[in-house]
Amino acid sequence: MKTDLTIGRLADEASVNVETIRYYQRRGLMAEPDKPMNGHRHYAPDAVKRVRFIKRAQVLGFTLDEIGSLLELEEAHACAETRDLAAHKLQVIDEKLADLKAMRKALTALLHQCDTQRATGSTKGTCPIIHALAAD
Repeated sequence: MKTDLTIGRLADEASVNVETIRYYQRRGLMAEPDKPMNGHRHYAPDAVKRVRFIKRAQVLGFTLDEIGSLLELEEAHACAETRDLAAHKLQVIDEKLADLKAMRKALTALLHQCDTQRATGSTKGTCPIIHALAAD
């Protein structure tokens, strides 16, 4: 890997768009290097690791604000606090999964009602799906 990275090279190495790097800088997740006389900012090789860290954390469902906290905790070597943040994220994911399962169950029941109505030939009247969505 090259040691003198322009923003384009950094984006390529980290497999992101240049605008992603700029956005992370605006959000305070990455420092923006000084602009030298020749007009091109240069990034240290460890900037690639930071971008990859951010992207991996996003894949795990962390928000950019939470990622900012993770980066601060990493610098402070605060493993216990990092674990707490990850445990909280897992709890949120479990709650979302429960909600998704309930949504799946409700939609499955509505589709079954629809299919039953079609099979019996009683397609006249209100569609069960529309009826359920319009109910008070």
